[in-house]
Amino acid sequence: MDRSVKELTRAIEVLAGRAGRPLKLMEVCGTHTVAIFRHGIRSLIPEGITLLSGPGCPVCVTPIKDVDTAIALASAPGVVLVTFGDMMRVPGGNDSLYGARAGGADVRVVYSPLDALKVAQNERDKKVVFFATGFETTSPLVASTIKSAVEQGIENFYAYPAHKLVPPALRALLDAPEVKVDGFILPGHVSTIIGSRPYGFLASDYGVPSVIAGFGAEDILEAILMLLTQIDAGAPEVQNQYRGVVREEGNPRAVETIGEVFKPADAHWRGIGTIPASGLALNETYEARDIRNIIDVDVPEHPEPKACSCGEVLRGLKLPPDCPLFGKACTPEKPVGACMVSTEGSCAAYYKYGGALSG
Repeated sequence: MDRSVKELTRAIEVLAGRAGRPLKLMEVCGTHTVAIFRHGIRSLIPEGITLLSGPGCPVCVTPIKDVDTAIALASAPGVVLVTFGDMMRVPGGNDSLYGARAGGADVRVVYSPLDALKVAQNERDKKVVFFATGFETTSPLVASTIKSAVEQGIENFYAYPAHKLVPPALRALLDAPEVKVDGFILPGHVSTIIGSRPYGFLASDYGVPSVIAGFGAEDILEAILMLLTQIDAGAPEVQNQYRGVVREEGNPRAVETIGEVFKPADAHWRGIGTIPASGLALNETYEARDIRNIIDVDVPEHPEPKACSCGEVLRGLKLPPDCPLFGKACTPEKPVGACMVSTEGSCAAYYKYGGALSG
């Protein structure tokens, strides 16, 4: 399909009118959320189509306990905690990694887990812990880095694995009776790793249309049109709009690398709860590199901030402006909830691009 924005918009209007009811489409990926705002997609589609943001921001779904555990590890003697920059301001129960660093903990920001490995090589007298967050997009490189640490005999390199897997989260959303989604715009980056096959259950088990999409305006509009076409025909399937990048089988080598180092594990998602087999734990070959087997960390449970609607936003039950804290007590400068922290967070995107006005 090679249509202009005008042609795609008109075709969307026709099919939306034929639907005869409001439709809710969820973009799973935080990068899509930002792209939708940047391209003004909401102003191009009919009012009867609502775009919801899903749980596709890794910063947003990292639970309070993982943040608190990372803070406790960073505060332990002889430990250097290394993390991605967007994790620094994620609120824990009482503090953030940024606050812990200001209080004296050795917390360092890197762009790649390979940079963390270099820290371990240069500071052999310390335990260097990489706070491994993110989805299937980042986990292959983390797995490769852990393998390299073992192969090179870098004994002081450890990980605190907190990865999340997208397909189990989508299943959990659809199993929740309060969640009503008519179609999914599936993540482009994650799908370059896992391909389209792992999403097959969306159509076969739940009858929900889905489309893997790129990030340009035409890409997103084409994906919306493909979803509406499936809805109109009553024939749900998994389609791939991002054909030049995503293959059905994904990246087999990357998937193999993940499987060499990790195994599926139950994981807690902020605002959603525990989802079976939705995370990654180090397998028996590499479990000695899990810092929790070296340092016993026991942190108390903390509830989500009062009045924060981040959990409802991640499940598509609310739009960010529906939260009573949005733009008032909770801003990117002083975030209360994790959805306001990352540039890919739904609340941060609404705040930056005027979502409170555009709906």
